Amino acid sequence: MNYQIVVDPSKLDIDDVLVGLRAFNDPFVDHIKETHIGMYAVDDKGVRVGGIVSRLWGNWMYIRFLWVEPSLSGKGIGQTLMEKMEAYAIEQGCHSSMVDTFSFQAKPFYEKLGYECKMSLDEYPIEHQLHFLTKHFTKD
Repeated sequence: MNYQIVVDPSKLDIDDVLVGLRAFNDPFVDHIKETHIGMYAVDDKGVRVGGIVSRLWGNWMYIRFLWVEPSLSGKGIGQTLMEKMEAYAIEQGCHSSMVDTFSFQAKPFYEKLGYECKMSLDEYPIEHQLHFLTKHFTKD
């Protein structure tokens, strides 16, 4: 057996691993519905000034990206995007959500919205922290 280290592997190199991993995982998760959703805040000129991109997979929503134009920070755009995305996820059958965020990003923002920090990685990737938060949606 030989072993190779490949710096900056090509797409083909990566696909060699993904194909094998998917073949192993598919019997367990291939039947689970997966949907990618984007929602955007658009100003009066039609310019996107914020957005959220999520993955709905089974009963969970994973917030992949959330961005608001920095000059509009604190105006409720991020909170509105989150509330609308959560409402959509609930309509689609999700009971929970997860997100990860760096220490210099939005941990207090997510906590204000009811997310609970489940785990933090220190010194990631060097001097920051990476936080993993979840929220269980309650039915009213």
